[in-house]
Amino acid sequence: MKKTKLLNSEISYTISKMGHTDSLTIGDCGLPISDDVKKIDLALTHGVPSFIDTLDVILEELCVEEIIIASEIKEKNEKIYKEILKRFENVKVTEVSHEEFKKMTNNSKAFVRTGECSPYANIILKSGVVF
Repeated sequence: MKKTKLLNSEISYTISKMGHTDSLTIGDCGLPISDDVKKIDLALTHGVPSFIDTLDVILEELCVEEIIIASEIKEKNEKIYKEILKRFENVKVTEVSHEEFKKMTNNSKAFVRTGECSPYANIILKSGVVF
């Protein structure tokens, strides 16, 4: 039986295959997803599961050395932005335009779609090394 909180087998399997600097995207229900990226759809209804709840569970299992967020989140979704920064105090934070962010998601190993409906609640997690 697993020791961490992450029960979703697709997400757990994806994380287990990730190497150093591979990326995983967690997104709100409106972010477009390329057909070339594996989609793990968790969305049930508006707000369920939330972006933050999904992020917290994934962080139980994934070592992260860098995050990428859209710079627009600072102004358009300050609450989520502050919650993100709390979780990554010692991690490199890269901000790009939302248009650039959408392009960067195409390089992710997978895209985890949440039920989040607030704007710009999206993040790319770059995996780190566990020592």
